[in-house]
Amino acid sequence: MTDFSKILSQAKEIESKMKESQEKIKNITAEGISGANSVRVVLSGDGEILKIDLSDEIMKEKKIIIQDLIKAAHNNAKAELKVKTSEEISKVTGGIGIPGFKFPF
Repeated sequence: MTDFSKILSQAKEIESKMKESQEKIKNITAEGISGANSVRVVLSGDGEILKIDLSDEIMKEKKIIIQDLIKAAHNNAKAELKVKTSEEISKVTGGIGIPGFKFPF
């Protein structure tokens, strides 16, 4: 017979580690770059845009090009953030996926 109190204790420990991990994730930042470093987007751990940096040279381009470069830099930052978040979650779960867990972005 399985010791349910041991299982419950382990579940509480994982829950505690997950809360700690979620706090760490909030402090993660990720930077996305596009257009040969002419556009930079920085995201917080929960996916909020913290900063957009546009070079003086890129401001001479057409609006549609600037928009596309901003989207590309944002998508790049979002992909980096997902990797960093996955790494943090893996530290807690030992690489085991948690059903129903969604990234904060």
